[in-house]
Amino acid sequence: MASNFSFGNFAKADELRKRILFTLGALIVYRLGTFIPIPGVDPVAFAELFQTQTGGLLGTFNLFSGGATERMAILALNIMPYISASIIMQMMSSLIPSLEAIKKEGESGRRQINQYTRYLTVFLAVVQGYFIAATVAGQTAPGGLPIVPNAGPFFIPSTVITLVGGVMFLVWLGEQITARGIGNGISLIIFAGIIAELPRAAAGLLTSGSTGALPVFVVLLVIGLAIALIAFVVFMERSQRRLLVQYPRRQQGNKMTQGEKSHLPLKLNTAGVIPPIFASSLLFLPATAQGAIGTDAPLWLQDLVGSITPGSWLYIAIYGAGIIFFCFLYTSIVFNPEDTADTLKQYGGYIQGYRPGARTAEYIDYVLTRITCIGAAYLTFVCLMPEFLRMQYDAIPVYLGGTSLLIVVTVTLDTVQQIQGHLLAQQYESLIKKSKLRGARR
Repeated sequence: MASNFSFGNFAKADELRKRILFTLGALIVYRLGTFIPIPGVDPVAFAELFQTQTGGLLGTFNLFSGGATERMAILALNIMPYISASIIMQMMSSLIPSLEAIKKEGESGRRQINQYTRYLTVFLAVVQGYFIAATVAGQTAPGGLPIVPNAGPFFIPSTVITLVGGVMFLVWLGEQITARGIGNGISLIIFAGIIAELPRAAAGLLTSGSTGALPVFVVLLVIGLAIALIAFVVFMERSQRRLLVQYPRRQQGNKMTQGEKSHLPLKLNTAGVIPPIFASSLLFLPATAQGAIGTDAPLWLQDLVGSITPGSWLYIAIYGAGIIFFCFLYTSIVFNPEDTADTLKQYGGYIQGYRPGARTAEYIDYVLTRITCIGAAYLTFVCLMPEFLRMQYDAIPVYLGGTSLLIVVTVTLDTVQQIQGHLLAQQYESLIKKSKLRGARR
């Protein structure tokens, strides 16, 4: 990006500038929505209750929502129901033949799958919104103040409608950013929420060091580890395994063209940030079930929720196993070696030493499986390394986790690549215009 960046080209890229301004404006609207409280909820009482649970799973969920959960805002559910619905639909598209046939219909099939995803998003948001409303309505703050002073019969329905409306507004806003802005809108919304909470987490870390809650060497270790993890994530996200593809000689008229060589790039981390996000959502299920049941929750469920807290061995084991599982599962969904082999065969390409068709698909699957092992190990290491530190020092903020750093770095890389693509397109357009002008003078 830095080698190809030019302020002169950026100043001429009017469309890119408009896209960036639109993206910034949309993210500002999103941040304003995280400060609008749900009607009927006492913000002071809920903030007092939240402080007693900020180190657990609720703190992690608050990180993804950009602080909206802490304030019990209308965007408290954030975009997580849509992400869960998207992952479920992608899995179902590979398992159910009818959905797989719709997916292969091109643009119309993609619109149909997106519509099903929205329906599923509404259903998940209704369920989660009901659990949140039912839980909040019956709780009190440590000081004795009720979270909902006047929990009438319309509180739960109105809260569910408000939360579902907030989720669907963010879905629409993310689609608008993708279409009219720069970068992936859904990813940028999560990115903005995490970035908004990171300064407070960093300030809390420095405060813990100055007050003696954390040793100074631990503070320096966390800062050094964060910098090292960022560099490591950048290196791994840009790593590829390139398979050499050979194209045979072709005769065009009376000319014989030489065989061409190309590469089939396989990313080391094909699944991206989906495995950590989905593994995190699974860890929320026991706490969500306990909140829905209330005080009548069975003892084993209460013990399970108490055991699955950031920094515990059970949390680390389930989180790591979930990351590895979803890494392989999501990679198998988004990349089909058979389709890739058929495409190469259709255009006459082949991998040297392997016959086109099934044998090529087996080789691609062989390579993909092994680099996915490396990618899964990389994701697990990045996401769990801060958790091991948190096991020894509880004062380390939950916001300074590997998952948050992973999401921030990957979204930044993707957005920078799109900006670079727009700048290159601007350069090509200017060259074409100059060539046309010179041709007209002749």
